[in-house]
Amino acid sequence: MPKLSYLKALNRALGDELEADERVFVLGEDVRVAASNLTAGLFGRFGAERVIDTPLSEQAFTNFATGAALAGLRPVIEFQIPSLLFLVFEQIANQAHKLSLMSGGQCKVPVTYVVPGSGSRTGWAGQHSDHPYSLFAHVGVKTVVPATPSDAYGLLLSAIRDDDPVVVFAPSGALGFRDDVDFSTLAPVPLGVGRIARPGSDVTVVALGHLVQDALAVADELAGEASIEVFDPRTVYPLDVSGLVASVARTGRLVVVDDSNRTSGFGAEVLAVAAERCSLVAPPRRVTRPDGAVLPFAPALDRAVQPGRDDLVAAIRGVLGRNAT
Repeated sequence: MPKLSYLKALNRALGDELEADERVFVLGEDVRVAASNLTAGLFGRFGAERVIDTPLSEQAFTNFATGAALAGLRPVIEFQIPSLLFLVFEQIANQAHKLSLMSGGQCKVPVTYVVPGSGSRTGWAGQHSDHPYSLFAHVGVKTVVPATPSDAYGLLLSAIRDDDPVVVFAPSGALGFRDDVDFSTLAPVPLGVGRIARPGSDVTVVALGHLVQDALAVADELAGEASIEVFDPRTVYPLDVSGLVASVARTGRLVVVDDSNRTSGFGAEVLAVAAERCSLVAPPRRVTRPDGAVLPFAPALDRAVQPGRDDLVAAIRGVLGRNAT
């Protein structure tokens, strides 16, 4: 089977939806020259009316997309830097997200916001390395973090076709992943449905995005010590609560690895769901960035702030009662 990279899967999904639905268009800074490669080749295929370069005013073009969606179009916005979402949080959370709810469903706002390179990138430092998916989940905006090329393709398709705003975080650590994929099997992946990336019986490890690969590698490393199940929620909001609970019910132990800040993060939500709904045989653990983390410029310090495989190994052994940390 041919290889498909995560970034190419996003590009393919976007091109397929532009081809299939004339209401879809792309806008953002430098999308015509495909500065991030998300939109590579699309300007040549679909022209200036469907692939629109914008001025350097995120607030302006984000609200422009809301208006276009209200008028019946399906805009897709590319944000090259995750921190730009802080600039437009009001436009997304307080305007686009709430209009359908406040109008009793009379208004539909089908905007997709894509961040191709969220989280840490080598040496991009504090204002370019955030991973704020928990922020959007907290206010109820549909939020997805794909882990594989097939899921990147399928979740982006579902996001574009959804009648509500959806934020798609594509972690920089995942963009280079490549899988053997039968292109004929690529299909939409429903929002709110997780997957078991690896079955197991002793402990559930919940991981998102690029951290799924770390979780799978650790599960292989510890295969002689424990049977580790890896659960990939795929969607941060809505969370697949039933899938999560079923996994934890099988294993009785839980570790979450979450590339966002510790306080009020996604990891905390997963632990809360498990505490409310599951009978655990050991206190759960979470592996995250530190409280209030701001990633440094120096690569070694950048890596030290992020959740790593050694931290995950220690947490798994902790819930198994095999170390003192």
